[in-house]
Amino acid sequence: MGLYGATAGLSMIAGQILGGVLVAADIAGTGWRSVFLVNVPVVLAGLVLAVRVVPETRSPRPEPVDVPGTFLLAASLLTLLVPLTEGRAAGWPLWTWLSLAAFPFVAAAFYAVERRADREGRTPLVPPSLFALTSLRRGLLLVLPFSIGFSGFMFVIAVALQEGAGLRPVAAGLALAPLAVVFFVFSLLGPRLVARYGTRVVTAGAVLQGVGLALMALAAWRFWPHLGFVELLPGAAIAGAGQALQLPVIYRVILSEVPPARAGVGSGVMITTQQSALALGVATLGTLFLSLVPGMGMRDALVTTLLVQLAGVVLTGLLSLRLPRMVV
Repeated sequence: MGLYGATAGLSMIAGQILGGVLVAADIAGTGWRSVFLVNVPVVLAGLVLAVRVVPETRSPRPEPVDVPGTFLLAASLLTLLVPLTEGRAAGWPLWTWLSLAAFPFVAAAFYAVERRADREGRTPLVPPSLFALTSLRRGLLLVLPFSIGFSGFMFVIAVALQEGAGLRPVAAGLALAPLAVVFFVFSLLGPRLVARYGTRVVTAGAVLQGVGLALMALAAWRFWPHLGFVELLPGAAIAGAGQALQLPVIYRVILSEVPPARAGVGSGVMITTQQSALALGVATLGTLFLSLVPGMGMRDALVTTLLVQLAGVVLTGLLSLRLPRMVV
């Protein structure tokens, strides 16, 4: 899990840097649209490696696809994320409010369908019975603020460094390189620390991340618009260490009590929650930042958004106190 967390965190930062390279390259005049090309070699490599490395595993009694659950989950995510993502740019038209109003009803229908399938002994897309596991339930609650803050930060800092501080896309991406390097190293150290101190490592990680965010907010306030690699280095490094002490351990907590027969479903619930929260982070913190810029200016909008994320880190730290002391 330490290796998985290290790879996941490093890849998120690497994507930011590679995206900057592609934007700067401006392939065939595509501008920022070329960032989508970063997925092409990744997908091709994944296809080749999957054929060569992943063993074939077929169940003698394969479960049917949960069509109603899949449809309702997709509808739930769309009714929430699309208006939050597009609403500000579109001027918050009527359809955005109707979509947000529909979200709780669609989500309730999804839960009802999944609960019925679970009671009938079938395998729904998201079995409600899994949430009876305390470790999974509390771990998912930690994933939400962590992932919302992570993706929101990555979006906001990229916009602020390029549009406000005037950095080129590559320089803006490299400004976060210390965060990536420290994240990777501390993710590998995490298992040893967990073996000695248990899940209190998550609490310590939240404290470190909070300190790092505070230092970056201070750097933005003091040095703006001359904000770059050097000014962000202390805060980014400390924040990276804090994030690395949280993410892999939270993964372990979530899956620690999931029965082996439901390992696939449990990990699917974990990743779906994380990916939804990542999208929600860009939609919420990104919208907040862009809404504040016209009235407050880029610097104060950035500082305010970082402080809001800091509040989310405090929430993560408080929630981590309720985790089981040790985890397998």
